[in-house]
Amino acid sequence: MVLAGEGIAESLFYMEKTALTGAQKSRLRGLGQRMDASIKIGKDGLTPTILSEVRRQLGAHELVKLRYVGTERDERAAMSAKLSEETGSHFVGSVGQTALFFTPSATAGKASLLESE
Repeated sequence: MVLAGEGIAESLFYMEKTALTGAQKSRLRGLGQRMDASIKIGKDGLTPTILSEVRRQLGAHELVKLRYVGTERDERAAMSAKLSEETGSHFVGSVGQTALFFTPSATAGKASLLESE
């Protein structure tokens, strides 16, 4: 939904999050394999500081890999779902204690990681 008088970046804020295709998730997981986890989430869980840092990194890099430290599988799954919801990002997947999140670039003229398929 684009409102009159808005730029591309502002209109992206109002767009509903569309699901990633299997091929897109596969590409992003491949890119994520070569990344180091840039954020570590410990026993305190999803604090406001963690959420703001994830938002900042998603805005800067589109793809963020994080590591859960000292949490059980069920806790990791719940935190991943909440993190995706809170940040408006796509939860690409997880392996063990690492999880991958993606948000397409909102910057006009900047190519998204998915556009180079």
